[in-house]
Amino acid sequence: MKTKFDISTVSGLLLGVAAIFGSFILEGGTVGALILLPAMVIVFGGTIAAAMIGTSTRKFMTIPRLLALTIWPPDFEIKQAIADIVRFSSVARRDGLLSLEKELERVRNPFMMKFLRYAVDGTDPEVLREIIDAELSGVADRHAQGAALFQKMGGYSPTMGIIGTVMGLIATLASAGDDPNTLIRHIASAFIATLWGVFMANIVWLPIADKLRHVHAEENLLMEVITDGVLSIQAGDIPSVIKAKLNSKLPSSEQEIDA
Repeated sequence: MKTKFDISTVSGLLLGVAAIFGSFILEGGTVGALILLPAMVIVFGGTIAAAMIGTSTRKFMTIPRLLALTIWPPDFEIKQAIADIVRFSSVARRDGLLSLEKELERVRNPFMMKFLRYAVDGTDPEVLREIIDAELSGVADRHAQGAALFQKMGGYSPTMGIIGTVMGLIATLASAGDDPNTLIRHIASAFIATLWGVFMANIVWLPIADKLRHVHAEENLLMEVITDGVLSIQAGDIPSVIKAKLNSKLPSSEQEIDA
């Protein structure tokens, strides 16, 4: 399946960084003041460690792929899928369901190919529906686990920031009695951990979880279109009815109206 570059992920991240760190600079701060290695180690290292503890190694290793998915999501081509199903329905009405056997080689979507083959092979409609529902449920569960992983990281990150701040304050108070200016700088540095924890949660981890849910919603729509289309072909519905039924799943602005 083809992928597309999702500019909203990258541009949103850049805008978030610019808005937060830019406002800090406008207040007279410097970026260098925010780059505090101990605080960043606690937030980043602690969040990753918590994620590793809270999930399986196999699921944790999918993080790079899931991150790439938010930038280069699949191009689901729902309108093309509707056009293909309508064309297949015309062929099936004219030459019979078995005539779709030769069309299967040109089907680009593996989900559509799989269930068209079941239909061509004469699978009972109720059995086919059960198989499709099981497939949809499995896909939904896998996608939910990926989004949940980043959702959890969004919860761990601020907590790690608080831990870093508490540790910084402990070290600061332990040196109480020194130069007051030095003490103030140490207190300011302690809160940088909280900043990084909240920043990563709300600009990176939680938005990634939402983007993965959005990608799943698009794929789920495609699979629903294919499901209804295959079952309609199997039931012998006329192409115009199938097209109207599938188009109704799209937003009204994207629906194709026959002249």
